[in-house]
Amino acid sequence: MSEILQKVASKTLQKPQALLTGDWALFLDIDGTLLEHAEHPDAVSVSAELRALLQDLDHKLNGALAFITGRSVAAVDQLFQPLKLRAAGLYGLEHRLLPGDDVEIADEPADIAALADEIEAELGRGAYIERKGRVLAIHTRAAPHLLPRATQLVEQALAVLPKGYRVVAGNAGVELLPLEAAKGAAIRRFMDIAPFTGRRPVFLGDDTSDENGFETVNDAGGISIRVKPPEYTTAQYGLAGVAETLAWLRGQL
Repeated sequence: MSEILQKVASKTLQKPQALLTGDWALFLDIDGTLLEHAEHPDAVSVSAELRALLQDLDHKLNGALAFITGRSVAAVDQLFQPLKLRAAGLYGLEHRLLPGDDVEIADEPADIAALADEIEAELGRGAYIERKGRVLAIHTRAAPHLLPRATQLVEQALAVLPKGYRVVAGNAGVELLPLEAAKGAAIRRFMDIAPFTGRRPVFLGDDTSDENGFETVNDAGGISIRVKPPEYTTAQYGLAGVAETLAWLRGQL
């Protein structure tokens, strides 16, 4: 992700128009984009209407639809069951490139496990420590006062961990993840294979970690859409929230 994001006031980001042709590929973040954020990642649920909408979009696009998410692919499958779509989990550390494919699970290194134990012991139950293989997420939505300390702890960890990690601030938490865990790289991987190849990429996301994906889609001549856009974003368009996002997606059918 570039260090300086394009400065665009959220009120100047226009709502994207309907996509009139079918030669596009759709990439979707989940939390904050398709589902409202909750205090705990497991506290969300998927409606039958959302499953049907995604299935219809996948059918219209002949399979050129994929989740690009910080959740693991296993967590995505559990959330959307019985629906199993193409997905990049853990910011691209895990992939299911074809329906029915096995997913190589990203194991948790010992040093990340030890760090998670230390942070959990210090922050207590106010924060939720989510262990996602090589990705460590600290959720502070239920205890916002813990976010500065959580951020400090993971930033300090960079000095003792092997090189190749970075810290990414989120809407209500902070994550430590490998440099190669990037949504833009996950999108490029899908765009190199059928049925995505030759299509125009469209990516919807709502968080700092999605900016890398917006940049990738912009460079490819695609359409980038940020949900609840802040003042600084590289996205070309904005949608006011989850409800407007789902309405926009329904309008593509």
